[in-house]
Amino acid sequence: MPLWLAAAPLLLASRSAVRRTLLEAAGVSIEVRPADIDERALEAGASSQAAGSIAALLAREKATVVARLNPGRLTLGADQTLSFGVQRFAKPASVPLARAQLRALAGRSHELHSAIVFVQDDAVLFEHIGVARLTMRAFSNQFLDSYLKAIGSAATESVGAYQLESTGIQLFERVEGDYFTVLGLPLLEVLDFLRRRGCLVT
Repeated sequence: MPLWLAAAPLLLASRSAVRRTLLEAAGVSIEVRPADIDERALEAGASSQAAGSIAALLAREKATVVARLNPGRLTLGADQTLSFGVQRFAKPASVPLARAQLRALAGRSHELHSAIVFVQDDAVLFEHIGVARLTMRAFSNQFLDSYLKAIGSAATESVGAYQLESTGIQLFERVEGDYFTVLGLPLLEVLDFLRRRGCLVT
């Protein structure tokens, strides 16, 4: 008996390969439908808001755009922001910018805010913001150069310029919080909502 019970797959309004892999591995039937939104413009317009609120805004906008194009379909939006004191970091646009960002974070702690929003038609059904606190070790410039050479353009594909599930783990000395929140998808909360919704076997 399959775990997924809903008549149609969940729509995932995200291009993230990690989110897709996590959901599929957990037994969730999904269709990937990335949302076409201007994330940087939305962030700029909400610059006075807290990092978690911005993550929720982006997730909500993604889910809403996709849900409106697919009437009746349950849609999941997700996004992540990084806060470092009063600063917020977005995905670095280049490897040199990723290097500068990682050098700024070295030996210090920062927070990741991962938001999920479920939308159907025009209704927001559920919203959650997970927070994890991470502390980078005081690594050398030699290590940083070797790390960036090893991962290449992957440094520009995540808000922290690292993937904790792979080589990026070498950047850290401490991680506090839910592992899935760090990866950008608070998976336990996703699955709990889907069970309560009757989409998964309980």
